[in-house]
Amino acid sequence: MDGKLILTVREGDVGERIDVFVSHEADMTRSAVQKLLEDGAVLSMGKPVRKNYKLREGDEITVELPEPELLDVKPQDIPLEIIYEDEYLLVVNKPKGMVVHPAAGNPDGTLVNALMFHCKDSLSSINGVIRPGIVHRIDKDTSGLLIVAKCNEAHLALADQIKEHSFTRIYNAIVTGNFKEDTGCIDAPIGRHPVDRKKMAVIRGNAQSARDARTHYKVKERFGAYTYLELKLETGRTHQIRVHMASIGHPVIGDPVYKPNSDKFEKMNASLLCGQCLHARVIGFVHPITGKELYFDSGLPEYFEKILEKLRRGQ
Repeated sequence: MDGKLILTVREGDVGERIDVFVSHEADMTRSAVQKLLEDGAVLSMGKPVRKNYKLREGDEITVELPEPELLDVKPQDIPLEIIYEDEYLLVVNKPKGMVVHPAAGNPDGTLVNALMFHCKDSLSSINGVIRPGIVHRIDKDTSGLLIVAKCNEAHLALADQIKEHSFTRIYNAIVTGNFKEDTGCIDAPIGRHPVDRKKMAVIRGNAQSARDARTHYKVKERFGAYTYLELKLETGRTHQIRVHMASIGHPVIGDPVYKPNSDKFEKMNASLLCGQCLHARVIGFVHPITGKELYFDSGLPEYFEKILEKLRRGQ
């Protein structure tokens, strides 16, 4: 085995299926987790469990990670904006429009293809053969910073920081509408949409199908019909900012999923937006090997600055 993940069951997790829990906590696909369950590599209190096992209070879940498989994804010489790199990890500023890892419809041209060319064999294997080195993700049309692990030791330690909410992750977004208050926190659980399985949604009253999610926001600039925000993630659920903003009536402009009806401004600037106006600007964490505190600020990308300029000019 190539490594282990130790996951502790909290009060709110009791009663959830083991495959759902591990998928959320370890950022693995359900199919990958179910394969591990079939292989007896997921244990509760030291004993293998079936995929329909329901979590109990006080359970300690161990996930034994297999040796890495050969990756059937081709390295590609795609330019990367690397903000920081050492022998254990790198921080990349991902451009808008780049998919993080190969999937149906995006077999190549992804960040993983570029990383395989740049890093050769030096990528962690924790998340399997399709997502080597990927500790956390950002959406295709979200730009900004993410961390890539070069070894499993670094990957596991970084994953622990994410789980303990000790990561600093600050985003900027332009959203629809004005805010009465200057600051606030959206505390609303997120799970898979009950009807449209490609979407996420705020889901209350059903702990088995949603995970706790908290987003802190601060108004940076007001434009009447739009607001420029700074957002700090306390948790990191799939589409968290996009779902939370839409849930309070302030969807991110340009978002084709959670704001499908474009307004006049968005239609006029569709070629600039090309998806949601959301940027992962800041990331801060403790280096998993050296213990040094690291903090990176990528600034705003060109497309974002141009949208702000147009709003300031009232265009």
